[in-house]
Amino acid sequence: MKSTAVTAAAPESGLSIAAISARAFMDEAQAVEALLAHVAPLASLDAQIMATARPWAQAIREGGPGHGMEAFLHTYGLDTREGVALMCLAEALLRIPDGDTADRLIRDTFEDKDWRGHIEGGEPWLVSASSWGLLLTGKVVDFGQDTAGGIAGTLRALVGKAGDPVIRQALRQAMRIIGSQFVLGEDIKDGLNNAKPFARQGYRFSFDILGEGARSDAQAQGYIKSYHEAIALIGNEAKGQPLFTAPSISVKLSALHARYSLSQKGRVLEELLPRLKGILRLAKQHNITVSIDAEEANRLDIEMILFSELLADPEFVGWNGIGFVLQAYQKRAFHVVDFLAELAQKHHRIIPLRLVKGAYWDSEIKHAQLHGLPDYPVFTRKAHTDLSYLACADKILSAGCFYPQFATHNARTVASICALAKRYNVGRDGFEFQRLHGMGEKLHALVLKDYASRIYAPIGEHKDLLAYLIRRLLENGANTSFVNLLMDKETTLENLLADPVAQSKAAMGAAIDVPALLYGDRGNSRGADMGYLFLREAFEREVAKHHGLMHAMTPARMQKDDIFSAIAGAQEAQIGWARESVEVRCLVIEKAAELIEAHIHPLMALLAAEGGKTFPDAIAEVREAADFCRYYALMARRLMASPHTLTGPTGESNQLALHSRGVFCCISPWNFPLAIFTGQVVAALVTGNAALAKPADQTMRIAAYAVKLLHEAGVPRQAVQLLPASGSLVGQTAVADARVAGIVFTGSVEVAQTINKTLAQRPGPIVPFIAETGGQNCMVVDSSALLEQAVDDIVLSSFGSAGQRCSALRVLYVQEEIAGKLMELLAGAMQELRLGNPAELSTDVGPVIDAKAQKELGEHIAKMKTSAKFVASVPPSKAEGSFVAPHAFEIDAIARLEKEVFGPVLHIVRFKAGQLQQVADAINSTGFGLTFGIHSRIGDNIDFFTARIHAGNIYVNRSMIGAVVGVQPFGGEGLSGTGPKAGGPHYLPKFLYERTISNNTAAIGGNVALLAGKTAS
Repeated sequence: MKSTAVTAAAPESGLSIAAISARAFMDEAQAVEALLAHVAPLASLDAQIMATARPWAQAIREGGPGHGMEAFLHTYGLDTREGVALMCLAEALLRIPDGDTADRLIRDTFEDKDWRGHIEGGEPWLVSASSWGLLLTGKVVDFGQDTAGGIAGTLRALVGKAGDPVIRQALRQAMRIIGSQFVLGEDIKDGLNNAKPFARQGYRFSFDILGEGARSDAQAQGYIKSYHEAIALIGNEAKGQPLFTAPSISVKLSALHARYSLSQKGRVLEELLPRLKGILRLAKQHNITVSIDAEEANRLDIEMILFSELLADPEFVGWNGIGFVLQAYQKRAFHVVDFLAELAQKHHRIIPLRLVKGAYWDSEIKHAQLHGLPDYPVFTRKAHTDLSYLACADKILSAGCFYPQFATHNARTVASICALAKRYNVGRDGFEFQRLHGMGEKLHALVLKDYASRIYAPIGEHKDLLAYLIRRLLENGANTSFVNLLMDKETTLENLLADPVAQSKAAMGAAIDVPALLYGDRGNSRGADMGYLFLREAFEREVAKHHGLMHAMTPARMQKDDIFSAIAGAQEAQIGWARESVEVRCLVIEKAAELIEAHIHPLMALLAAEGGKTFPDAIAEVREAADFCRYYALMARRLMASPHTLTGPTGESNQLALHSRGVFCCISPWNFPLAIFTGQVVAALVTGNAALAKPADQTMRIAAYAVKLLHEAGVPRQAVQLLPASGSLVGQTAVADARVAGIVFTGSVEVAQTINKTLAQRPGPIVPFIAETGGQNCMVVDSSALLEQAVDDIVLSSFGSAGQRCSALRVLYVQEEIAGKLMELLAGAMQELRLGNPAELSTDVGPVIDAKAQKELGEHIAKMKTSAKFVASVPPSKAEGSFVAPHAFEIDAIARLEKEVFGPVLHIVRFKAGQLQQVADAINSTGFGLTFGIHSRIGDNIDFFTARIHAGNIYVNRSMIGAVVGVQPFGGEGLSGTGPKAGGPHYLPKFLYERTISNNTAAIGGNVALLAGKTAS
């Protein structure tokens, strides 16, 4: 394919997938240093690069943004309300089946925004059409009329009558016009036909079937069928063309299997791999390339595993049509090139390798922060990504075992590739450039004169455009993108074409604090993502070492006298503990957070064995326990470090100070046996109280381990004591004992009411009672919601932790027009869940807590099967234990449920578009008020429910579980609890007395300060 004029560095030999995985979270500065060292010899090419790039950029800028997608992005910037509004309209309108909801979305989009600048004077045809719709122009209203309100006023009046079907249809047409700029055709036949004018210009094509991930096997089979049909039709077009010249197809592995992830490695190899081989087999027959598209960073390891399997398969020996897509913004991209090169050389292949910069950047940053990952898997500075792209391109062009495909719209990057190709004597037929359909047209028209260019062309219905549309808009419409800056006359060409090597040297470090520093004034707990092979292997290995803890940590049961002795000991210890400074107490509690994180593996083993927690749930619970420690330490410092000076009259000092109350009895549940247990106890301890910690009978070993760590951190042994006794005994003793200064409880409404009665009958002072109880938690999904996103959140909210969360979704309200489709998708998604041993990483749903819970849930499911409409269930488990397969039923009203069903059972109620008030009233009528969720793209609907629903935690377009300490303080109202919210800024004062000291400073004979002429007190 080429001759190499310059000797390149040899691939890093023997780099395993696990070793590459471990490089995902490299320190950014160190990663950049390595890249700079690699590209240092390329400095001599800079003048050549600028001589090529500058005329291109100048010519494109002088030509203006044109009439396509780039004009749209230039006109409707993502930093404007109008740009965001149009993006939301384009994302949602075409999939809304009913006129009422569509009209609400239209009004929500166009009200209170300034459209004047986008419709007056000389806008490109696409911009005008996108704004108003071709059917509106000259038919419904004459925009040239001199109306009282001008054009913008006419629009507002027009939208005011948006119920008119003609106007609604016009805007739907406008959204299709926008969609056509992103999608080459709504099916492969249209795509091939629409590609012909571009092909005559010399462009090649890579077709991409829109589909961001199957949620069910039925969806996956539909995508597989589409790929097969597309390959057959593309193959007919490609007859007689060389492999790397012919049109190709890109395949998303998440579309081929609903559970494409490393945690499901067994199923992926057993089920997804044969599906992929079937696609490749057909592509081989037609001699067209299949590129395996890049997805999220935590899927790269499983992708490399699959790719290794494919290249090793004898069926594909000698065929060079299996392509890989590499994202340069990943820190390990540079090392993946070595891995692929070694694989190619081992199997004597040429690998088509598409190098992209990456399109999931913002979601990768958020994911790393949410999960407390060691660092970001992607670079946080654009210049570092550009540097990585350059280094990877250099290594790819020099390797001799790739067909390089460089996807970019950046003139500097294109010029750099051209210079590198000359350096390595790689001819025109030895590589190609690629661009997105609708993007980079002017640049690639110039490039096409001397080099091959391929258009990456999405195929699919416009209503399925969402995920692709959002990524493209964010990627290419961002203020930092080359496409955007190219049309910004205030950006000089020198700055636009700046050398990423120089930029990286000038800013070596990360632009965003690592996830551990997310909260600034307190640490973010350390987590893990089992999508990374090195983390998965380490966790499985380490957790397995501690399976014997179930027997070693069994505490001795307490009797009545033991509890009385514990109260006495706690009362005595509390005096000395309270005398410690708040700083000393905070340091001890922060040390406890470190110990909890350091003991994550034994804690996970206990959480699985005793609490039935799956790997993700166990990791999240350990993190939450650590977060409670750090957050409450931060709050205690703010509250108690020094008295609060209050403003008063001159000659007087007034100070308010907070003081501990004494001994708190902390009664925690079995569903969060570590996190809630720890949160209650450390809130009491950090404020100078002693804690008597009563865990649930079912999870005493986990509590015993937590108390052991608190003692190890420095909490006096008597200041925190475990009460391994029955709830009734603790109620008769500790709760009823006047020496106990407060009660913290999480559990059922019935038990909370019993505790409340006991406290009312107690002699002595009235003491604080902090209670968090259950909820009849509901979610509303209207017809503007994206069903795939909604189903993901419904499944997680309903069946995560086997439905045994206080916050879990119990009743789902679905708008009638989409109810059938949503339930079909939900049923398919539920079939993909795996019920089983929580110690196995592939398990999605573990057992319920005990046989009693299993029996009660079984009885409710049996009742529902006769009185409600069955929707779906998860396949049963063959493992022994208290398993309850998740179920979903359709009921006619929430009133059918007599109480909260605490387990993996979802109840679904349909509603009509005009019944929002009835839905809100029905939800509020339960008397509970813990969590509520809504999935909608309509701001008015979101505002309606958030203003009316009585719930402590409301979640919009996301799951209803997983409240984060200090971010989503957790707790309800009504039957769901007393407040204050756990993990919130108002929680600790409930554990404290307030005392004020007023000192007449003038009592000694006069107000010296006032006599001296000072006016302040």
